[in-house]
Amino acid sequence: MHAHLQHDDTRIAEISHSQLPLNAPLRSDLKLRAEIKNIDCRIGIRELKENEISLILTDPPYFIDGMDGDWDTNKIKRRVKPGVVGSLPVGMKFSSQQGRDLQQFLTPIATEWMRVLRPGGFCLVFSQNRLVHRTAIALEDAGFEIRDVLLWRYEGQAKAFTQDHFILKRNLPTEEKARLIRKLGGRKTPQLKPQGEMIVLAQAPRDGTFVDNWDKWETGLIDVTDPYINNNRFPGTVIPAKKPVVRYGHMTVKPVDLLRHLIRIFSAPCSLVFDPFAGSGTTGEAAILEKRSFLGFEIEPEMAIRARERIDTLEQYE
Repeated sequence: MHAHLQHDDTRIAEISHSQLPLNAPLRSDLKLRAEIKNIDCRIGIRELKENEISLILTDPPYFIDGMDGDWDTNKIKRRVKPGVVGSLPVGMKFSSQQGRDLQQFLTPIATEWMRVLRPGGFCLVFSQNRLVHRTAIALEDAGFEIRDVLLWRYEGQAKAFTQDHFILKRNLPTEEKARLIRKLGGRKTPQLKPQGEMIVLAQAPRDGTFVDNWDKWETGLIDVTDPYINNNRFPGTVIPAKKPVVRYGHMTVKPVDLLRHLIRIFSAPCSLVFDPFAGSGTTGEAAILEKRSFLGFEIEPEMAIRARERIDTLEQYE
């Protein structure tokens, strides 16, 4: 664990001191609360009570460019620019070990998610597409039911490239270089244009029937009346949303409208939304705008402060 984690459990921001009473009916007149803690989620989650959370909505580390279980702020700053996630280090490109490491990292965290999430509560986890199976396995091994995989649809940039420049650098006769280039016929590396990011939809086991579970916990059922994106059609598993223009200094910031859409479907008003990898606070903003309370953990001190400032500007507290 990094040295700065030894004193990271101090509260950075708390908008309201009111607590949602455990197991009590959720009332629309309760004040919303928003809390950001600058802490490693593996430490912070130990403080949470059983069945305290109604919805988990999060975007864990991608396990590339130093974004892994041994999070190193300085190394990441040297290697990654805001909005740009680079490739895997040489020797790790498309290695199955990356997925195994991610699964090993997520499994004990997901086990704690099961403890703090209310029965029937949903857990929505963004994942890099080629690692989504490891994310799902970690959740399933922790006791979650994998309900579906959603897709955030966006317009990405093509990353495939030709091999011509590699051929031209080879110590070969000009005629041989020309022959190889002709034979490849402009073919590119196996990377189609990215147009979406997957979201694992998991659910904690219910307490009795759907009706009984909702009556006791207000979780487990979905609200399909949200008109956003779908033009009043039944919400689908493919959700289009443009990438954010404002990134708040974060590498993989998500659209607020997308998260608001998910929060409306998978949680009840005034419930508590939890993001253990809070980043710049997008989930927190979306939760407050949707009249939900929010709890977020963020390991980066600077990012936690930005999230606090971002939520402070909202005028949705009742």
